[in-house]
Amino acid sequence: MDRAVDSRVVERERQSESATHGTRLRALIVDDEPLARRGLEIRLEAHPDVEIVGEYGDGLSAIAGMREHRPDLVFLDVQMPGMDGFETLRSIPAHEMPLVVFVTAYDHYAIRAFEASATDYLLKPVEEGRLAQALARVQQARSQREASGHCAHLLGLLGELSGRPLLDLDEALKPDALEQLRRDDKLAVRDGGRTVRVDLSSIRWIDAAGDYMCIHTDGPADRAAPQGETLVLRATMRDLEKQLDPQRFPRIHRSTIVNARRVVELRPHTNGEGFLRLDCGQELKLSRTHRDKLALLI
Repeated sequence: MDRAVDSRVVERERQSESATHGTRLRALIVDDEPLARRGLEIRLEAHPDVEIVGEYGDGLSAIAGMREHRPDLVFLDVQMPGMDGFETLRSIPAHEMPLVVFVTAYDHYAIRAFEASATDYLLKPVEEGRLAQALARVQQARSQREASGHCAHLLGLLGELSGRPLLDLDEALKPDALEQLRRDDKLAVRDGGRTVRVDLSSIRWIDAAGDYMCIHTDGPADRAAPQGETLVLRATMRDLEKQLDPQRFPRIHRSTIVNARRVVELRPHTNGEGFLRLDCGQELKLSRTHRDKLALLI
């Protein structure tokens, strides 16, 4: 058999097998540039496990398309007139949220993309190899979501962090719900096999250690210990930022949150950085990227 013909036969068999087992990704392309949409469409033709079910040029029509098609995946342009990619996502209910790959001409949007829980991001013009990597991540994320009950896990995490009854995901993510959590005077922390309700005023600082957060506190009121106590929580910096009032617990480094009321001294350092001294004697670094928090600390 001719090699080119053989290649086409193999591709058709792969496509048929994917469709039979229900593993094809139903995808939307959302971009205000027709040429960009067409370019991505051409690139995706080499991936028979992806089925394009809709293409849209603005955020409002994309939202309607997501509700109509319920896609597994959305390739979403960051910069669009009117409603940009991030605003578009905020309009999608959590239980309808597909996997998202942001598409952008500017790589500084990557940080915001991942903060918005995007699976990956692509730079324009999209390269074939980079697209293949993104699709591999999407398939992995899809499998993990289906295997572990992604939403159920997230709801459990929200419940553990807030110390409140289990919330519906949409309800838990509403701004007023978060504000209510921030007004609370205690934080529920799952530390090993126990759950501890920590007075916010006793928290000195919080830092990240891999997949865990270390919450450094004064310890029990009946045991005065200068070194305090450290509680370990499996969570992310972003999870805790949602639970805490940013005016009272500002982020001063990519891996550190501080209780602003515990800061007693600020010492400038080179390159625009600084050091904070807490009332317990601990020193923490204030990074240049978080110098806008100075007003909260002095």
